[in-house]
Amino acid sequence: MAKRVAIYTRVSTSDGKQTTDNQLRDLHAAAERMGWEIVGHYTDEGISGARGREKRPGLDALLKGVTRREFDMIAAWSVCRLGRSLQHLVSMLADLDARGVDLYLHVQALDTSTPSGRALYGMLSVFSEYERAMISERVRAGLARSDKKGGRPALDPDKVERIKRSLNRGISINATAKKLRVGVGTVHRLKTKMAEAA
Repeated sequence: MAKRVAIYTRVSTSDGKQTTDNQLRDLHAAAERMGWEIVGHYTDEGISGARGREKRPGLDALLKGVTRREFDMIAAWSVCRLGRSLQHLVSMLADLDARGVDLYLHVQALDTSTPSGRALYGMLSVFSEYERAMISERVRAGLARSDKKGGRPALDPDKVERIKRSLNRGISINATAKKLRVGVGTVHRLKTKMAEAA
């Protein structure tokens, strides 16, 4: 029985300078060579790979098809067509693996239905875990340098008093924030505390 394959293509601009034609030509040729049955095409045009699933209707529809087990494999021209984040890719691969759906990436010659493809996927997972650990370490180091438990630095007491005086004079939250160059949320929180204390 032929493997049911969904093709996903994406270009970053929709001005006609970039098209999905080359991606489709290579993926259709691969499907013919491998004897796959193409059961769906999903495309996002003019959308950056840095955007999440909710901003990419083609990718969203593709992943819903994965959930419904409408195909056995996803074929994309390159890893960068799926996304720019290694963590997102590895997360997507884990979801595909959990549902028994393989991934074929033409440029990287990755096919998770083969032993070598699964080994490469395992290495991607290791690098993703390393990236997460490095980010976590940088956050901890940054917090240690600032000697804080996290969150925003405390507001200067003098500025707090000026905000309170401005609010007591009846000046709006937005006008106070603009005048004293602080966030609207900061002024709003102070006004709430003042009301609670009154």
